[in-house]
Amino acid sequence: MKKCFYPLSAVAVIRGNSYAPGLHGNIWFVDTQKGVRVDAKIYGLPPNGMGFYGFHVHEAGSCEMPDFMSAKGHFNPDDTRHPLHAGDFPMLLATASMDATLSFVTTRFTVRDVIARSVIVHEGRDDYTSQPSGDSGRRIGCGIIQVL
Repeated sequence: MKKCFYPLSAVAVIRGNSYAPGLHGNIWFVDTQKGVRVDAKIYGLPPNGMGFYGFHVHEAGSCEMPDFMSAKGHFNPDDTRHPLHAGDFPMLLATASMDATLSFVTTRFTVRDVIARSVIVHEGRDDYTSQPSGDSGRRIGCGIIQVL
């Protein structure tokens, strides 16, 4: 008998803080048979001289101003080193208009695993080396992941 597959979908609506008041966008999460497809569209990134921005799922579903520290650390249920946390994502790369689009598939979590967690955009690039979180600077954008 063939198994039925019912994909779960979620979205995080990103808003900036005082470091990036024009920052906004959406990150969609969709379960697929190959893993979770993540699609991000972010607008209004502040110039940082590099064009790369750290981007991660964080533990708590909280985006309290002014600094989004209420989101806690990276989502890391297997207690691995950075950049192997379940919540570690590829970096965002800004276009000349300071927008970014990114799509990828991950098998590090299911959509259900990240519901009610947050997505954070950082002000600088992730070095994929520094522990525990890649030294990507201040948190400038945050959104809570919610079921669609």
